[in-house]
Amino acid sequence: MTTAQYVAATAFSLLVFVMLANFIVFLYARGVVRAAVDEGARAGGRFGASEAECESRADDVLGDLLGGGLGSGVDLSCRDDGGDEVMRAHAEVVLRGWIPGLTPDWSFTLEAQSVKERTP
Repeated sequence: MTTAQYVAATAFSLLVFVMLANFIVFLYARGVVRAAVDEGARAGGRFGASEAECESRADDVLGDLLGGGLGSGVDLSCRDDGGDEVMRAHAEVVLRGWIPGLTPDWSFTLEAQSVKERTP
């Protein structure tokens, strides 16, 4: 009987450890997406920059720091708002839990904006 209790306690401990690790990875992914939208908005805010440059820079950051299956749940877009005054980078993110049914999925939206440079 004692062996069964130890096996159950060990299994439960490992499950809690995996859930905690999943949460930490989700926090890392959120930080990476935040950095990507910030970098994209900054790149798009330069004089003469386009939405394509904003998206390209944000995709580069995501590709470098959040590759593989984790990065596949990120949908990035950029748009030029306010008559060439503001560049906005927008990300819709869905992160899938590692153990379906036990670890929940996490979805969130992030947005960054940068005032566009003008000619002096």
